[in-house]
Amino acid sequence: MALENKLTEEQLFDQLISSLVHSAWVSLGKIKNPMNDVMERNLDQASIQIDMLDMLHKRMSGNLSENEEEYLGHLVRELKMNFVEEKNKPAEESVATNSDEKDESINEVKTGEALPGKGKKSKPVENEAKENSNNEDEKSEEKE
Repeated sequence: MALENKLTEEQLFDQLISSLVHSAWVSLGKIKNPMNDVMERNLDQASIQIDMLDMLHKRMSGNLSENEEEYLGHLVRELKMNFVEEKNKPAEESVATNSDEKDESINEVKTGEALPGKGKKSKPVENEAKENSNNEDEKSEEKE
């Protein structure tokens, strides 16, 4: 690999965090698995991914820039809240989600634009589940 093509440590760190965050969202059933284009939920795997991010955040304390510290803390909190919400959902509701909002979260992770206090706030998951439930009811009525 040519010297000028090497990624900086900051870029490598960002890619590592993005990879773990993306895997956690897939395991939570919030976005489609890119390998098979299917929404799947594996809360055990999501828990491992979230715990790894939390461990990195704790172990790297004092070695991160202020923005990196805030951003990583924000990601861990957001994933933990979503994990609790998914764990409390009935199984049939777990994959009925709004993919546009999840895609936006993934783009924020990839671009690093989702710093705490910036960007749009996501709507509560409860309301989202109700909207999706209503949409499913309408679809089933149309089929009949």
